Amino acid sequence: MPRPVTGLLLSCHPGPTCAVTVLAAALAVSSGSGAGRCALVAVAVLTGQLSVGWCNDAFDVHHDAEAGRPGKPVARGAVRRGTVWGAAFTALLLCAVLSLACGVAPGAAHLAGVAAAWAYNLRLKATPLSWLPYAIGFASLPCLVTLGLPGSPWPAWWVVTAGALLGVAAHLGDVLPDIEADLRAGIRGLPQRWGPVRTRLLLPLPLAAATAVLVLGPPGAPGVPGVGVLVVVTLCASSAAVGAGPRPSGTWRKAALAGTVAVAAADVALLLARGTSIA
Repeated sequence: MPRPVTGLLLSCHPGPTCAVTVLAAALAVSSGSGAGRCALVAVAVLTGQLSVGWCNDAFDVHHDAEAGRPGKPVARGAVRRGTVWGAAFTALLLCAVLSLACGVAPGAAHLAGVAAAWAYNLRLKATPLSWLPYAIGFASLPCLVTLGLPGSPWPAWWVVTAGALLGVAAHLGDVLPDIEADLRAGIRGLPQRWGPVRTRLLLPLPLAAATAVLVLGPPGAPGVPGVGVLVVVTLCASSAAVGAGPRPSGTWRKAALAGTVAVAAADVALLLARGTSIA
């Protein structure tokens, strides 16, 4: 594969792009949407995530180069910045077309999330509102799914709230490894203002809160399995918080990471398990 093509693929943030796309597609499947509809949702979300990832790397090229961050092809010169900008705007145009093909209301909801992500890249990441685009973006995914169902129902309040909380957690987890380099570059979003220790301490809280919303929010008693999941998640969140001391040991760092990943996985599983009840 030619080097510029490889650089372009690697600069789209492939991990988060794939994860969010799979989550949206799984949500569409679990909601009972048809195969064609699920595919359309997946492609709309994929193009939106591609545009966001390419915009991020193209805009941050100088900061990434100064910080010497690995895995940044634009900063290394593996692909031209103009090429990445072109790919970002092309993907954004395709995202607009595909999102609106899902319907005006679901398309507008999804495009609001994509616009928030672009606003994060271009401005909000260096402000105390850095968490807000992530919350809007994740909350827009169930809106994209349910507003395209027959009757265009709005998603239940608890699924939107849980999505927003997962978005806040994703922001904290994404920024945490780069906080010190960001501070040297003058980027002062909310996690940078908190610092790495406080961010590690607070990261499990929105995940645990999302779990509580998913277990207790839907009508009816949560049942023994739901309560059990909530208890386990609380314990995992506690283990993650313990690793947030000023100088956490390697063992506690691993426990913190494992606890956070376990909570996130449980939240996504709960969200998908609700299926058709999310509307």
